[in-house]
Amino acid sequence: MIARSPGGLPIYAVSYGKKEDFHSQANYNSAVAAGNPAYYAQKARGTKPVVLFLGPVHGQEVENIVGLVNLMHVAETGKDFRGQEWPTLVKKMEAVRIIVIPLANPDGRKRCPYDSFVGVPLDTMTKYGQGTRRDGSMYGWPGGKAVHPMKGDIGILGAYFNDNGVNIMQDEYFAPMAEETKAILALTRSEAPDMVVSLHSHGSNPVIVEPSFVPGFMKERVQSLSKRLEARFKKVGLPFGRVFTAAPEDPKFPPTKTFNLVSALHHISGTMAFTFECTHGAVSDQLTLPKVDHDQILNIQLTLFDEMLSDLLENRFYWQPPGK
Repeated sequence: MIARSPGGLPIYAVSYGKKEDFHSQANYNSAVAAGNPAYYAQKARGTKPVVLFLGPVHGQEVENIVGLVNLMHVAETGKDFRGQEWPTLVKKMEAVRIIVIPLANPDGRKRCPYDSFVGVPLDTMTKYGQGTRRDGSMYGWPGGKAVHPMKGDIGILGAYFNDNGVNIMQDEYFAPMAEETKAILALTRSEAPDMVVSLHSHGSNPVIVEPSFVPGFMKERVQSLSKRLEARFKKVGLPFGRVFTAAPEDPKFPPTKTFNLVSALHHISGTMAFTFECTHGAVSDQLTLPKVDHDQILNIQLTLFDEMLSDLLENRFYWQPPGK
């Protein structure tokens, strides 16, 4: 257990593989200021890469809990809960250290009355995701971010938020409001992961979201992963959205890009951090939404994890001290 939510619920981190001694002598940003991130973490050839799978910080985005619980089952048995074997994924998992936070917002998950939104009306998901005002009107997206912490005019507190009304994805990272946020950042600082995925869900096809306020070379790496994931999904018959086109951060006022949890994870550890949006399968009379079933959702999740590990094992950055 790495933290306890405001509602008194535990947040767990499960690890597979031995933790390396990266001989840290500085925090990441100080190391970069000194000219070499190896002062924060020495990542030489022969050390295992580290991957952090961050389960949903929004409690209604249940697809990702399913994916991570199945990932752990694959790690421990070689099979997902359907009995399907993933031999290449197992082999890749053995070559890295993996940390899984299956659920980062148990408060929100506890308040969500649905285990799946496949075939459920989109308005229902919005109602329990972003919540409602006292008069029953929905905050929706992005309206659910316009009040933070979410307190005051509340009918239903959306599963987006913990019991204190904090959206962990948009916390105040220089003075975090949520214990969950503090624990995620502390774990990332300690583990020095090479790659972190923050798992989310939306109504569109699956997609990797462009990270904001990170170096250009890191955006390029995330874009490269997005391209190979698009090709992999196409090959196995899974839907995919589109590969993002990297853009400069807000050249004009007002700002539209946000320094969010993914940005903070990079700046505390130098990690390749990104958001993945899975398709939740809700339906709408007003919008044309992609249709997915439960098997497809699980395949989307596990195929993503498999491709992430392939990309990392093939393209790892090595951080070595001067003279080595």
